[in-house]
Amino acid sequence: MNLNNNKFKPGLYCVATPIGNMGDLSFRSVNILRESNLILCEDTRVTRKILQKFDIKNELISNHKFNEKKNLDKILKTLKNNKIVSLVADAGTPTISDPGKILINECVKNNIQIFPIPGASAVSAAISISGFSESFYFCGFLPEKKNQIKKLFNDLSYLNCSIVMFISPNKLSKRVEDIKEYFSDREMIICREITKYHEEYIRTSVNKLSEVNFSRKGEITVVISEIKKENLSFNQLEESDKKKINKFIKKMSIKDIVNKITTNRNISKKIVYNYCLKLKNEN
Repeated sequence: MNLNNNKFKPGLYCVATPIGNMGDLSFRSVNILRESNLILCEDTRVTRKILQKFDIKNELISNHKFNEKKNLDKILKTLKNNKIVSLVADAGTPTISDPGKILINECVKNNIQIFPIPGASAVSAAISISGFSESFYFCGFLPEKKNQIKKLFNDLSYLNCSIVMFISPNKLSKRVEDIKEYFSDREMIICREITKYHEEYIRTSVNKLSEVNFSRKGEITVVISEIKKENLSFNQLEESDKKKINKFIKKMSIKDIVNKITTNRNISKKIVYNYCLKLKNEN
């Protein structure tokens, strides 16, 4: 195998960079960055540290959400002249919760070839060690407003798959009760500072999340499990309850249905909740 094969075709290359450990930068990533006529990055200070480590001195320009459109003409002109342009993020695989989609779509419109150079990704890294379903939904960074987060969680709660999200430690501590409300009885793993010196992985059930102590420093990727099979038994529900839930499901929120069915009743809220999820998924 020739690790120094520099015969790259002209086009746009989406190059994955390390998410913490510099040893995760692949030989191929280094080679394409060396061959690039132009390297696009979010923060030149961050990317320059990587380039300096490998003695790469090619042209580097900042390309973030505030100037992405402004840069298009220069980048497209370079690409149309059969040059090589590399797109990198500050960390991980570009365009995933990072700028770049505008450029990708312009390249598609102009029939410019686009190539992925795979590598580090916090999403796949977290899923790989979770032990949860390999079928997953990635929701990126959470919205800023509480009502937007609750709406997102409500939508996600119907999905019977793993759920991956990026979240700051402070925001996670503020959203504990919301996570418990919408993802009750699921398992979760909190991945902090993946691949870095202080990396930490905390496994817990969602119901016990308020008991978990985690550092307020660093970056966090959270994975919430699929709905556990043992929570899908509905034998405790009477047929009359099921009929009521079927009647309410299109008119009321799951939370309201749970409260209505279980008030003054010796019946598990989680059973009613999961039965509502089952109906939502079927519809």
